[in-house]
Amino acid sequence: MSIDCKATVALGAVSRGGRTRGDYQACDHDLGLKEKYIPGGIVEEDRGQLHITFGSSSKTSDFIVDALEAWWAALEETAQVAMARLQIKMDNGPESSGIRTQFLHRMVQFADQIGKPSHLLYYPP
Repeated sequence: MSIDCKATVALGAVSRGGRTRGDYQACDHDLGLKEKYIPGGIVEEDRGQLHITFGSSSKTSDFIVDALEAWWAALEETAQVAMARLQIKMDNGPESSGIRTQFLHRMVQFADQIGKPSHLLYYPP
């Protein structure tokens, strides 16, 4: 599986500099918008499944592990039992780096909770 977060998305009546595809009206600028969401995705490469989680805080190691825990909880029990280990491809960003102690602490807690070994595969190495 692969895990990655993308850029923050501002929510409101804004789109492409005020232009939209269709008859929708949008503001020219995103000034004053307070609602922002960060999309985080998990791709199950073996099953071809995409899981997207949106968070309203910052893109942090806690957000990444919280999304992983939500993904695991949503899996059917038969799928959980069938997995011998998790191999997780990460982008080696600042929030998910192999030297980030909060991220590693949360990942160890997650692996202990599910009872499966987890391999973090970083790219670029």
